[in-house]
Order: sequence, then C-alpha cells, then structure tokens
Amino acid sequence: MSSSEKATQTTTVSPREVLKNHKVIAVVGASKNPEKDAHTVPLYLKQQGYKIIPINPTADRILGEKAYPNLLDLPGVLAKQIEVVDVFRPSEELPKVAREVVEIKRLYGRTLVFWAQLGLENEEAKRILNENKIPYVMNACIRTVHKLGNWDGDI
Repeated sequence: MSSSEKATQTTTVSPREVLKNHKVIAVVGASKNPEKDAHTVPLYLKQQGYKIIPINPTADRILGEKAYPNLLDLPGVLAKQIEVVDVFRPSEELPKVAREVVEIKRLYGRTLVFWAQLGLENEEAKRILNENKIPYVMNACIRTVHKLGNWDGDI
C-alpha cells in the first residue's frame, strides 16, 4: 500500500486482519475480462487460497465459479459462508451494495466485512454500514494489502 493510499483509505477494521481471518469473499462486479482488475484481483485471491464467489448479472461463470446476479440471489447455504464482500462497482453504487450486505446480515445473522476497492468511497454507504454495525474498508486494493502483508505462513 503506498503512503498516499494509506493516507486516504478509510476503514473501521484492520484490512490485514480481515485478510488473515476471513477466507470466503463475494466479489461484486467480478469481471470475465482477464485484462480488468475486477478479474485479476479475484484470480490472485483464489490463487492464494481464498474462496471466491463472483457477483455479476451478465455472467454465468467467472474464474470457474458460478456467478450470481447480486448478493441477494445467492442460495442461503452460500450466503451463510460469505465473510467479505469485495466491491468493484462505481462509488455511486456502493449504497446499493451496502443495503444488500445489511439484508444478508438480517436474513442470515452474518456480519460481513464490506470492502470497496481502491478509488471507491461513498459517504452514504459508510452511514448505512455504520448504522448497521458492519465493518468496512474503502479506497484500498485487497490484492495490494495482501501482497504487503507479512503473513509468516499463517494464511
């Protein structure tokens, strides 16, 4: 993480601890296009041993995994496994995704970590997440945080 990224990142939880303690990541906006970060970042995470659940309304499969149109379309058994929601959508769409995360919490009693990728931040989404006691990381690349983590073999 560059010093400028660290200075502007907003978080209510340690990004490193999120990656150390959570292994199932739903990727909202996961891409079929191998040239986009929304494809290469989840691929990297999958290669590091994380379970990736792609969320994309225009895809059937991404990275060999079944894709779902949105978080609320996930089968309950799968929704109950999610620990982190990594978002690759424009900042103005973050409140919609935050509301879906709140609904997952209501339906399944699961508090997920909301993670908005580098360059993504939204005050309304922060308010929604704070009101519902959902931890978040915004404006931080999950791959960069992972690569800079000093894991000591514990991941």
